[in-house]
Amino acid sequence: MKYKRKQTAILLLEDGTIFHGKAAGALGTATGELCFNTGMTGYQEVFTDPSYSGQLMITTNAHIGNYGTNPNEIESDDMKITGLICKNFNKGFSRADANMELNDYFINQDKVVISDVDTRSLVKYIRDKGAMNAIISSETLDIEELKSKLSEVPSMEGLELSSSVSTKESYCVGDEDAGIRVAVLDLGVKRNILKCLTDRGCFLKVFPMNTSYEKMNDWNPNGFFLSNGPGDPSAMPGVIEQVKQITSDGKPVFGICLGHQAIALSEGISTYKMHNGHRGINHPVINLSTQKAEVTSQNHGFGVSKEDIEKNENVEVTHLNLNDDTIEGIKIKNKNCFSVQYHPESSPGPHDSRYLFDDFIDNIKNN
Repeated sequence: MKYKRKQTAILLLEDGTIFHGKAAGALGTATGELCFNTGMTGYQEVFTDPSYSGQLMITTNAHIGNYGTNPNEIESDDMKITGLICKNFNKGFSRADANMELNDYFINQDKVVISDVDTRSLVKYIRDKGAMNAIISSETLDIEELKSKLSEVPSMEGLELSSSVSTKESYCVGDEDAGIRVAVLDLGVKRNILKCLTDRGCFLKVFPMNTSYEKMNDWNPNGFFLSNGPGDPSAMPGVIEQVKQITSDGKPVFGICLGHQAIALSEGISTYKMHNGHRGINHPVINLSTQKAEVTSQNHGFGVSKEDIEKNENVEVTHLNLNDDTIEGIKIKNKNCFSVQYHPESSPGPHDSRYLFDDFIDNIKNN
C-alpha cells in the first residue's frame, strides 16, 4: 500500500488508554501484546525474531531506521512482530551496504507502523501497569470499532504460538561430513543460532515442533538442541512430553529461551507470566560457577519458577539475572542437559555468552 506521510494513526490499549501518532509502513490495523525492546541497534534482527510472534513492538531508542535494512540481517524469512510503535521513524538511511529503507521494508511485509508517539511515556506506563494487549491503526480512528477488534485478541497467557513459526518440513543445515550431528527441535529458531552451531562443526537437522522423539532419534544425532520460540510454554503439553523423552535419552541436550522453559516444565517446574518480560541487549547475568557477569541479549515474557527449582533436588541453578534475581540458567543433575533463558547467539547483542555453544559441543565430544 502507498505510504501517506501525513496520515494520522492511533494506538489503543486494552485498558482504554489512547496514544496518537503518524502512520508509516503499510496502511492498516494490527493487534498484539505490547512489549518494548531497549536495544539501540539490531532492529532488523529483532523484527524478524520468531519469538516476537503475536506482539506489537515499542522501541525505546528514539530513532529507528537510520541504517536501513540488509537481507543478511534477518533471523527468519519474514517479519514476526505484528506492528511497530516508535518515536522517530527515519524515511531514509545512511549505510553503504543497506539495500532498502525501513519504511519500504514494512510496506513490503504489509506491517503497520505508528510513529511520533511519546514512547517514553508509553513505556513508563507499560512498565508500571504490565504487559497488555493493544491495537494500532492507520485506516480507522473509530474508537468503538477498534475496541471491538481488540476484545477479540487472545491473551498471551495460555496461547500456543510455536506451531505458527516452526518449520513444516524437516531440513538440514551445514556440512554433512561434519563430525557432530545435532537434532534441532524448532520451536521458532533464529538463523544465527543455527549458524553458531554450524560454525562449531555441527551438521544439523531441523525438525518441526510436533516431531516425535523416536523420529528425531532415528536420525542418530550426537545431541539435541531445543530452540527459542513464542507464546506460553505451558500451552504446549505435547512438546513437554517430547522433551521428557529427549532429556532422558542420555545424549547432551542444550535449550535456549522457550527450549529452556520446556526443559523446566518437563522436570515438574512451573513457568509464569512476567509483569513485563526482558527484552533488550544489555541484561546483566551472573554465571554462578565462575562468578563472572555477562551482558546478555534477552527476549522473553515468561519465566521459570525459582521456588519450584529450590524444591527440586535434580535441578541446579547456573545463572541468575542481576537486575531482578530471576532464573537465567539451569542444569539437570542426573541428565546431560543444561539450558539458559537468554540468547547466547546474541543477534543482536554482545557475545559474552557464546561460550555456551562451546560447552554444548564439549559435552557431545565427551559423551
